[in-house]
Amino acid sequence: MTIAQIETNLQELLKNFSSQTFIFDLLLGYGFPKSTLARLEKGELNQLESKGELTHRKQLFFKVAPAQTLHALIDQLANDPKATKNSPRFIIVTDYETLLAVDTKTKDTLDIKLLDLAKHYDFFLPWAGMERAQHKDENPADVRAAEKMAKLYDEIIRENTTKTKEEVHALNVFLTRLLFCYFAEDTNIFSDNQFTKAIQSHTQTDGSDLDSYLQRLFDVLNIEKRDQSLPEYLKAFPYVNGGLFRDRFVLPKFSMKSRNIMIEVGTLNWSEINPDIFGSMIQAVITPEHRGGMGMHYTSVPNIMKVIEPLFLDALYEEFEQSKENKTKLANLHKRLTHLKIFDPACGSGNFLIIAYKNLRKLEMKIFKQIDALSGQRSFVFSEIKLSQFYGIELDDFAHEVAILSLWLAEHQMNLEFFKEFGRTSPTLPLHQGGSIIQGNATRLNWKEVCPKEDGDEIYILGNPPYLGSSMQDDEQKKDLALVCNGFENYKNLDYIACWFVKGANYIVNSNACYAFVSTNSICQGEQVGLLWPYILEKNLEIKFAYTSFKWTNNAKSNAAVIVSIIGLSNISVSQKKLYYNGICHIVNNINPYLTAGRSVVLARRGKPISNLPPMLYGNKSTDNGYLFLTFEEKEKLLKQYPQAEKYIKKLIGSNELINSIQRWCLWINDEDVEDAKKIPFILDRLNAVAEWRNLSKASCTVKYSEYPNRFKQITFRNTAAIVIPRVSSERREYIPFGFVDSDTIVLDSAQAIYIPNSFIFGVISSKMHMVWVKTTAGRLKSDYRYSSALCYNNFPFPNISEQQKELITEHVFNILHEREQHSEKTLAQLYDPDKMPEGLKEAHHQLDLAIERCYRAKPFESDEERLEYLFKLYEEMTAKEGKK
Repeated sequence: MTIAQIETNLQELLKNFSSQTFIFDLLLGYGFPKSTLARLEKGELNQLESKGELTHRKQLFFKVAPAQTLHALIDQLANDPKATKNSPRFIIVTDYETLLAVDTKTKDTLDIKLLDLAKHYDFFLPWAGMERAQHKDENPADVRAAEKMAKLYDEIIRENTTKTKEEVHALNVFLTRLLFCYFAEDTNIFSDNQFTKAIQSHTQTDGSDLDSYLQRLFDVLNIEKRDQSLPEYLKAFPYVNGGLFRDRFVLPKFSMKSRNIMIEVGTLNWSEINPDIFGSMIQAVITPEHRGGMGMHYTSVPNIMKVIEPLFLDALYEEFEQSKENKTKLANLHKRLTHLKIFDPACGSGNFLIIAYKNLRKLEMKIFKQIDALSGQRSFVFSEIKLSQFYGIELDDFAHEVAILSLWLAEHQMNLEFFKEFGRTSPTLPLHQGGSIIQGNATRLNWKEVCPKEDGDEIYILGNPPYLGSSMQDDEQKKDLALVCNGFENYKNLDYIACWFVKGANYIVNSNACYAFVSTNSICQGEQVGLLWPYILEKNLEIKFAYTSFKWTNNAKSNAAVIVSIIGLSNISVSQKKLYYNGICHIVNNINPYLTAGRSVVLARRGKPISNLPPMLYGNKSTDNGYLFLTFEEKEKLLKQYPQAEKYIKKLIGSNELINSIQRWCLWINDEDVEDAKKIPFILDRLNAVAEWRNLSKASCTVKYSEYPNRFKQITFRNTAAIVIPRVSSERREYIPFGFVDSDTIVLDSAQAIYIPNSFIFGVISSKMHMVWVKTTAGRLKSDYRYSSALCYNNFPFPNISEQQKELITEHVFNILHEREQHSEKTLAQLYDPDKMPEGLKEAHHQLDLAIERCYRAKPFESDEERLEYLFKLYEEMTAKEGKK
C-alpha cells in the first residue's frame, strides 16, 4: 500500500463517514486485509456497541467517549493495564468530532478534528509497515522537545489573542521562561521535577487558574528576600535573578488541554536536551510563513562545527598540542581564550554562540587538566571564560529572548561538566549577565558598537545569515541592501546575504579579526561574483577557508535542506588556505571567489569569446503582444485560405519550445513584402494590432517600432542553420539540452543561437567540462541555471584543437543525436531528466566528455573541482596572452 493510496482511502472514508464502521474503515484504509477485518468486526461489534470500545491485538485499543472527557481519558488509558494488556501500537479515543491518539512505541500524540484525519495520515503509517522517518545524527530528545513545544504553542495561540506587538512579545518571554523552568527541574537548578509537579499539584485540572499560579511563581523567582507568609511549595523555588523573571507580562489563559500538554512537556528528560536545539524549537514553533519571510535556516551541531573549527578552533587546538609540555605556554593559551570575542550578527536562537562557548569551555578544561598533570597537584581554579565574551544581533524577538536563555543554560551545562572533572564549579544561581545579544536589524546597526574592538582582542564573526535572492526580498530588505551596498553597480541583483559579507569586510579590515558565514552559493556564481567580490578583495582580504556546495540540514521537524557554501575571510596572510570538497580538506595557496584553488580572478562580461569559437547571439525579440505568433491551427487555416502566405511564415523556437517539443510559428515579413502581405486580410489585421499595441507603449523606442509592425523589435536572425541554447535550464540536469534548427526557424529571445553551427561546437558546449564551468559562472533564476553568453560562453577557455579532434567530437555529437532519435516520442525535458535519462544517451554523453577532456590533457580528471581548477588556470593564461597583445 502506497502513501498516495492511504491518503485517497482516508479522504474516501471521511467523504462517506459512518460512525458504525469508522474504525474498520480506518484500518482498511491502511491496508489491513478484508478477511481479518471481517473476523474482527464479527467478534468485536457487540463490544463496540455495548461498551463503546474495541481491541485489535498488537494494533489498536479504540474507545468512544463524550467530548469533555477525551483528554483525561487518553492519559488514563495510556497507563491502564487493561487497555495495554494486548500491547496495542495505538490507543485512540474519539467523540467522532475530535480524535486523540497515542503511539505507544514512540510516545507521540495526536489531537485533531476528525475531519482533518487525512492531513495527518503519517501518524498511523506503522499500520502499513512504514515507520515515520527518524532524524539521523541528532539527539531524538531534541527533536521530541521541539515538537512538543510546537504543540503547546499552537494550543496557546488557539486559546489566546496575540495580535499586538506587545502581546506577541509577552508570549515570547513566557515561552523562554517556560523553557528555563523545564530545563532547571531536570538539571539540578531546581529540585527534581519541581516545576511540573507544582503545576500538577497546585492548579485546577481545567487549567483555569494556571495563569495566576505561574504569574505568582515567576514573581517569586525574581525575589531574593521573600515574604515568610508564602506557601512552602513556592518558597522552595530558588532565587534566579539575571533579569529573566524581572519584568511582569500578562500571561496566556489555559484550558485543560493546554495544561495537559504543559505537564506532558515536563515529563521529557530535559537534561538530555541541548540548548543548541532551541533554534530548531523556533523552527517548529514559528509558522513557516514567518520563518520563510526572514530567510532563516536553522542549524545542526555537526554543520556548525564546519564553521567553528577552521575559523578558530583548529588553530587553538594546534597551539594546545604544541604547548602541552610547557606550563607557561599553556597559561598563555588560556589567557588568549579569555580575550576572544565571538560575534554572530544573525544569531537566531544562539546556536553558533552556544556551540562556540561549549567548545571553548572544553578546551579550557583540557588546559587546566594538563597544567595539573605537569604540576603534579590539583590547582584551585575556576572557569574564566565569560558569557560577556559572546555577542549577537537578532531581528526576531522570540529568537533573541531564547538566545539569551540558551547561553545561560549552556553555561550551567558546562559548569556541571567542570564539576565532574574538578569537583568544584561556580554556582549557576543567581544568574549573571548573559551574552551581549541585541535585538535589531544587523544591516542597520553599527557592528563596532555592538561588539567593540579593543586592544588585545581577538574577534571571530560567524553565523548563518538570511539568504534571499533579489526576487524574494521584501521592500524593507531591498532598503537594507541599498543602504549597505550603496555605490555598488547593479547592487539590486545581489542576494540579501551580501549585506553581511560587506559589513563583515568593513569590520575586520586591518584588525585581529576574521569572519565566516554559511551562505547561499549564488554569491560565488555568475554576475554576483563581479558585483560583490572586487569590493571585498580590494580591502586586502582573502578567503581563508571554504566549503564548496553541500546540503545544509538541521534537526528540526520537517527540516529543509538547502544548497550552501561556507566561506571564511581574513586579512591577507602567507598562511596556506583550506578548501573542503568531497569530504576532504585540500591545502592550497589561494582560494578565488568561485571557491576553487587559484588566483583571485573575477570574470568580466565579454562581448566575444576568449576561445576560438563562433559568436553566440541573443534570440529575436518580438515585443508585439503575441500578434505576430501563430498556433498550429491558425497557421493551417491561413494557408488553406491563402496558400501564398507560406512565404511569410517561419517556424519559431525558444527555450520552452525546444525543451518541451512545442511547435509554434510566426509571421516573418521582409520590408519589401509588406504591401503584398497586407492584401491577405488576416495578416493585415495582425499588423494593425501590432502597430496599435506598440503605439500605446510607455517606451518611446517601442512606439517608434509601431511604424514597422512587420518587424520583430530586436532581430539577430541569420539565414543559416543554428545551434539553440536555452537561457534557463533546470539545475537538476547533468547537461543542458541544446538543439539544432534549420535556416527557416526563428530563435526567440528566451534562447540564444550560434549561427555557424559546426557540429563540434555543439559537442564542446554539451560536455561536462562546459557544464562544470556553467554551474560556477552562470547566474540563477530561482535555482535554475541562467545561461549568459557574456559570462558562461565568451569566458569559457577551450584550447585550439586539430581537425582530427574536431571530427572525433563531431562523431560523438552524431551519436548523441542518434540516441535522442531512438526516443523521438520523448521531449528533451524527459530525455534529460536525471532520474529517467536513457542509458544509451548517458553513455553517448560520457564518451563525448572523455573526448573533450582529452583536448585539455591526456590524464583524466578525477573530480569537478579538479576540472574547474584547470579551467581557471587556463583562463588566466589566455587572459594574460590577451593582455600582452
